[in-house]
Amino acid sequence: MTMTTRTTPSRSAAVGRRAWVEQVMGMPVSIHLRGLDVGGPHAARAVAGAYSTLAGMDVVFSTYRQDSDVIRLRRGEVTLDECSPFVREALALGQRAERRTGGAFTTVLPTPEGDLAFDPTGLVKGWAVDLAAHELATLPGTSYCINAGGDLLIGAHADLPLSGPGALSWRVGIEDPRDRASIATTVAMTHGAVATSGTAARGAHLYDPATGRHVGRPGSVTVVGPTLLWADIWATALFVGGERAREVFALSAPDYLSTAL
Repeated sequence: MTMTTRTTPSRSAAVGRRAWVEQVMGMPVSIHLRGLDVGGPHAARAVAGAYSTLAGMDVVFSTYRQDSDVIRLRRGEVTLDECSPFVREALALGQRAERRTGGAFTTVLPTPEGDLAFDPTGLVKGWAVDLAAHELATLPGTSYCINAGGDLLIGAHADLPLSGPGALSWRVGIEDPRDRASIATTVAMTHGAVATSGTAARGAHLYDPATGRHVGRPGSVTVVGPTLLWADIWATALFVGGERAREVFALSAPDYLSTAL
């Protein structure tokens, strides 16, 4: 779990701040904007578009909605070709993630009935947030942060610098998994993603494909990198995987950094 506080560069006394929060994809998702016109109609339309993207992905992938494409596909009511094109893309992403993580990440997970079925939940949240951010990136002079259940994506319009005077930096606090009231460490960033996987918030919900069991040990792994899709995938893989997962991460994810707590 992560959380944010914000730091403001010295020149940005006139920079406005605004936040929205909605329950979507089964979790609270907050959108925070900092810029010169965060109260205008352009900002409101971009935020509405971002939430619409998240809601649309939930319609396709939710494992709780009986009318979602994934659930209907499991029941044999539709074929893959009859589903949203996102489902085929999710299958391909899951296969790619399994290969890149050395088998520590999978989209074939146990169902409530005890069998195994296609369930891309572990990658859909990060992917959906990355897509939703495209709407916010259209706002001139604006920096944004999307917080989806504790995993974050930070970015800004291309007219804002990423460092130095004028950059709008966000300070991200990484929760201590053994004392959730405490912050173990912080990182300041102007763009990028932060994802944390562990058992502190939801217990033993992460599945290890190597053992066929859910992992219940304490602790967490946080991954920082360019996209929330892959930060979330790697956080899960590194938490459930062993030395092999850490080796392939070091070799195949040079743009991502991990912290184990």
